[in-house]
Amino acid sequence: MNLRKVLIVNPFGIGDVLFTTAVINALNRDIPGIKIGYLCNTRAAEILKDNPHVDHIFIYDRDEFETLKKKSFFSWVKKGMDFIHEIKDKRFDAALDFSLNSQYGFFCWLAGIKNRVGFDYKGRGILLTERIGFSGYSDKHVVEYYGDILHHLGLELKDSLPSLYVKAKDLSKIENLLAQEGVSGIDFLIGIIPGGGLSWGQDAYLKHWPAKNFAILADKFIENYQAKIIIMGDFKEAGIAKDVLGHMRHKAIDFSGRTSIAELSALISKMNLVIANDGGPLHMANALGLKTVSIFGPVDDKVYGPYPRGAKHLVVKNDIYCRPCYKNFRYPECNNNHKCLEDITVDEVYEGVNNLISVA
Repeated sequence: MNLRKVLIVNPFGIGDVLFTTAVINALNRDIPGIKIGYLCNTRAAEILKDNPHVDHIFIYDRDEFETLKKKSFFSWVKKGMDFIHEIKDKRFDAALDFSLNSQYGFFCWLAGIKNRVGFDYKGRGILLTERIGFSGYSDKHVVEYYGDILHHLGLELKDSLPSLYVKAKDLSKIENLLAQEGVSGIDFLIGIIPGGGLSWGQDAYLKHWPAKNFAILADKFIENYQAKIIIMGDFKEAGIAKDVLGHMRHKAIDFSGRTSIAELSALISKMNLVIANDGGPLHMANALGLKTVSIFGPVDDKVYGPYPRGAKHLVVKNDIYCRPCYKNFRYPECNNNHKCLEDITVDEVYEGVNNLISVA
């Protein structure tokens, strides 16, 4: 199969798209001169636009298309055809489809991409030319599942890892903003992300460790390490940040809702350590090579946690009998008062961070 021009398809959130950067790095390593396109949503595009190995980005937001369809069927058809022609013009040799949805296989077929490789989940790979059997993410990390597609093509992940790139202009802006907040180059900075990204929508709270716990934890690091606490998150999570601040005895710096995604990448890169719930920002910190402490509740950290696991990444979890309960992209109603998160103590997380700080 010719792989000189490859389209990667992943319409999911920031974390999932960052997982595919391990595939991008492997392709770039093993196929000199390869050209890579990427089909994703608007938010995820922000973490790809500065990636030197991604040559073209095609943005598809399903909700935007559906809204247009309700307003004008003909405008919807025109926008859709323009989108397909934009992909077709690049003459891709192959598509690696991580979407688990037949809709995207249809797009690739319409765009004239001869070779379409991906997972056949619930028979949705009907328009793929090469289908890989798949029943869900369960026994290994998502990155390793993505590596299975490479293996199918005769390539390997090897030591290829997720990566995220920060532009100098974004870094300069963040450094200026931090300086305005009284942060100097010698300060010990701990980033706290009490939300977890937007991919779970209105159910995101199910992944959140209590805000009061984050507040107590932050105060302990201010008192014992003279650390400066930087609270981060999307503008839709500003309320969570205010909740944390409202429970704190000491001052923290609130950056929630103040940055674009590219600027958030730059802000995270300035931290000495990041403490976060399961979610996209955690994987941004991981891809930037930072030390992370992550708090996992209903989601299986072996599948969706930092990759690769190692001394720089601590996962704090409460392995009660019903955890993890998020399986095959479904979260059942909790009958155990969310104990998997609620019963994780501040002392557990604090002790873990203490140990991580000493890791080189």
